[in-house]
Amino acid sequence: MTNGHNGNIIIKVTDGHKEGECMKKFGEFICKHKKIILIIALILIIPSIIGMKATRINYDILVYLPDDIETLKGQEILANDFDMGAFSVVVLDGMDTQEMIKLEDEFRNTENVEKVIGLSDVTGTSIPLEMLTDEVKDKIYKDGATPILVTFKDGISDDTTLKTIEHLREITDDKCKISGMSAVVIDTRDLANSEIIVYVAIAVALCFLILQLALDSYLAPVLLLANIGIAILYNMGTNIALGQISYITKAISAVLQLGVTMDFAIFLYHSYKAEKEKASNNDEAMAQAISKTLVSIVGSSATTIAGFLALCSMNLTLGKDIGLVMAKGVLFGVISVVTILPAMLLIFDKAIEKTSHKEILPKFTKLKDFNIKHYKAIIVAFIAILPFAIYGYTHTETYYNLTKSLPTNLQSIVANTELEDKFNMVSTEVLLVNKDIPDYKLNEMLDKIESLDGIEWTLSYSRISQATNIPKEMLSDDIKSVFEKNDYQMIIVNSTYEVATDELNNQIAEVNNIIKQYDDTAILAGEGPLMKDLVEISNHDFNSVNSVSIGIIFIIMIFVLKSASLPIILIAVIEFAIFINMGIPAYTGTVLPFIASIVIGTIQLGATIDYAILITTRYKTSRMEGQDKHMAIDNALGASIQSIIVSGLCFFGATFGVGAYSQIEMIGSLCTLMSRGAIISMVTVLTVLPAFLMVFDKVICKTTSGMKNIKA
Repeated sequence: MTNGHNGNIIIKVTDGHKEGECMKKFGEFICKHKKIILIIALILIIPSIIGMKATRINYDILVYLPDDIETLKGQEILANDFDMGAFSVVVLDGMDTQEMIKLEDEFRNTENVEKVIGLSDVTGTSIPLEMLTDEVKDKIYKDGATPILVTFKDGISDDTTLKTIEHLREITDDKCKISGMSAVVIDTRDLANSEIIVYVAIAVALCFLILQLALDSYLAPVLLLANIGIAILYNMGTNIALGQISYITKAISAVLQLGVTMDFAIFLYHSYKAEKEKASNNDEAMAQAISKTLVSIVGSSATTIAGFLALCSMNLTLGKDIGLVMAKGVLFGVISVVTILPAMLLIFDKAIEKTSHKEILPKFTKLKDFNIKHYKAIIVAFIAILPFAIYGYTHTETYYNLTKSLPTNLQSIVANTELEDKFNMVSTEVLLVNKDIPDYKLNEMLDKIESLDGIEWTLSYSRISQATNIPKEMLSDDIKSVFEKNDYQMIIVNSTYEVATDELNNQIAEVNNIIKQYDDTAILAGEGPLMKDLVEISNHDFNSVNSVSIGIIFIIMIFVLKSASLPIILIAVIEFAIFINMGIPAYTGTVLPFIASIVIGTIQLGATIDYAILITTRYKTSRMEGQDKHMAIDNALGASIQSIIVSGLCFFGATFGVGAYSQIEMIGSLCTLMSRGAIISMVTVLTVLPAFLMVFDKVICKTTSGMKNIKA
């Protein structure tokens, strides 16, 4: 094993001559058919764009919960038995009774609306508001505003439901505010779609600036970015095979693919420039460059792909969504770099030469010398920082309330706020119990539930009868059909606790204990229970996915490095960088969205472990050639420091701008953590790793194949 111009891995197999010949023939094939390859590549953009536009984007994170959880079974019952795939509480404000009734009728006549339960339905149009108790009036009518319940036939994020809510918004004005999960999905979709083009533009602009500083041609960065852009289009176009992807995946995949795969393109470009000085023509130079870099690029990408695939082990299938798309993106990146990019560089070679300039980015030789000279001080700094990093890592807080990641001026968020402020309706759950439970037992159960801290009120068929002093049999059939269907009766429970908080989750557990005493088949559904499941599943995923990614990458590195100790050292270095990155929020008082805390560690490990492999591979080669540890580290840093810095800066550039710009905190936090993680990993690999190699040199030699006879 050795490394090339910029320190990337080149794995030599036993039959190196045959391997080399095979790679050279492949390179010659690419050069010979460069025009055809470029034409085909450009043609394939068309179906990719079609596939990209046809891929459904999902904006509801809760659909990624496992199908077998009880809460989702409750949602199925609501959809199938009650024709209540989704519901929304709509606030009517500043309207007289006749206006309310007229608007409710318009809602009822809207396609996909199943039921509309308003003030008139509860009280009866002939019953004056004054006949209701003050307690009841405060709950359904306050400061000229009243809530109505609107149910939809299809699910929360179904296209038909979203179109229906959009229509309801169109036929109302500011006197009507629509809350609920479906409304949040719409606002999330619209905001994400409006930002996506800006994300890509910022990422491309920052990467372009970095490449202009790092490369020796004004045109070369354009070609490298165009090549990665084509690979991104291929990746996004083939997402249609997955059926749908999440909006988070759509938002970050392009910029993340750009940041992760750009170093492959830089490596091939540098190799081509080096071979031109030795070869008789450009085709020969490129064939040699492809031959020398192909295995290297494939080897370098293996750990990155493995890191992304580790996300597929999450119970929350959003991890599988991100993992498959990004693993596929890295694969397309590799393919495009060894096929399309060579064709571009050869065809535009003269233009590249005409736009050449001196590399602006320095060689960082002083940094190399400093690290070697002060390696003991670096170890001391590592030991001093580690406890603080671990403490921060284990004390960083996360939130699960998805609406908190959105701007407060969105229509759905404004509606949710008004429900909370005027009616103390913070979260609404749905109980599904056997309809044959006697009323006295049902009311006894509801009394127990209402006695719990944080429960504002419950609403059922029997409760409406009590509140209005109207016998159940005299209530309208419409009311009955809302609350009783087939074998179930539905009860709505309003809580003053926010979703995804410990208070609500504990409350839900208490409610579950109560309802099981009266009906062991009873189910608690709704946003609160779904978010409780999300919290529990995410906490499990946080612990498991990091272990899986470490395990997979560890095994790959054992085969790549042929060492028992080096994989441990390399993973320890990157995990140290992850601890720092994920620990910073604890000291800044930043609360992270839950998905960030789960996936960032795996992404940072998979995307930046290559930096450590570059240095380690060169160090190992130099030691096997007879150099002492000081000289080996010097050569390793000299060969790879610039490459690592450029790769780290490109990764940073691709994600930093998105993190700073995005109004969706879920996306902004992910990109901020990725950009910061790239820089921290880069600095850690260039400082801590060489120090570790110096300190553990004897252990490395004894536990690494081909190094056991090397003298310390």
